[in-house]
Amino acid sequence: MKALTTLLAATLLLTATAACGGTGVASTNEKTVTVYTADGLADWYKTRFDAFTQKTGIKVQTVEAGSGEVVSRLQKEKSNPQADVVVTLPPFIQKASADGLLQKYDVPGSDHVKGVKGDDYVTVVDNYLCFIANQQAGTPKSYDDLLDPKFKGKLQYSTPGQAGDGTAVLLLLQHLLGKQGALDYLKKLEANNVGPSASTGKLQPKVSKGELLVANGDVQMNAASIANDKSAFSIFFPAGTDGKQTTLALPYVMGLGAGAPNADGGKQLMEYLLSTDAQQTISKDAFGVPARDDVKPTDANFQTVEKVTNGVEVWQPDWSAVLTGLDADVAAYMKAVG
Repeated sequence: MKALTTLLAATLLLTATAACGGTGVASTNEKTVTVYTADGLADWYKTRFDAFTQKTGIKVQTVEAGSGEVVSRLQKEKSNPQADVVVTLPPFIQKASADGLLQKYDVPGSDHVKGVKGDDYVTVVDNYLCFIANQQAGTPKSYDDLLDPKFKGKLQYSTPGQAGDGTAVLLLLQHLLGKQGALDYLKKLEANNVGPSASTGKLQPKVSKGELLVANGDVQMNAASIANDKSAFSIFFPAGTDGKQTTLALPYVMGLGAGAPNADGGKQLMEYLLSTDAQQTISKDAFGVPARDDVKPTDANFQTVEKVTNGVEVWQPDWSAVLTGLDADVAAYMKAVG
């Protein structure tokens, strides 16, 4: 992901839902809730926010950006908060919590969430790290395959420390190869890497068109792109040196913004998104996996996700420990890749 300070304005995308206009600045109107969110859930948001507005009369406006940029924006606005609800990936949600950018709220239904949660955040959609390959690339079998010179200038991954999916790449490689082994591998991979990426989502159309042959991604976003946009790529999980395919659990996690202009509306929206009614639509609308353990979807999209991830070992990081060492890990990564 590109430097936050120079590209925040360019990469933030303001979208209005439920016929709600806006300029990216939260409204103090109690009939509007502003959500700062990592990209990837637009399809689910559209149907759920419309339903929420019909139910409550409260409109929802969203500011969409990369995972790290969401938190960067919160930090810049700390003295004048604009966000009511925040949705981003680990470890950025933990960073927002540690920096006092969230406020405690026990969302009804959170007792049914077994994934990532804390006093001021809770998983809303489960998801997994993956990679995507253009049909011209075939399907790389291992991480070593990605070092092949045929991928020079045709491979890109979002930047660790700034993008949630990109950070996940670094963490998974650390898990598989050790910290130094991960750095050694990424230094070799740099020969093929196009360069920093501001958003994992923006890599999808490039792979589909063949501008890139391989990129990182996540199952929910990539599966939705294949189905809805007819993207010409496949999802794959490179094997490690032991031949096993491993991925990292990478959920979308939500929290109530500290100093939220419309905290009551934000609480209502969070309660709705974690309700069984809303959770049952995640796979059908957006290929996500419900966060609640009492919601068991059976739709075709959920079965697609189950098929894609079948046989892939899922690793659950200790996100608190990840956050503690994140700055040092990112600095070491930047040094390694130059």
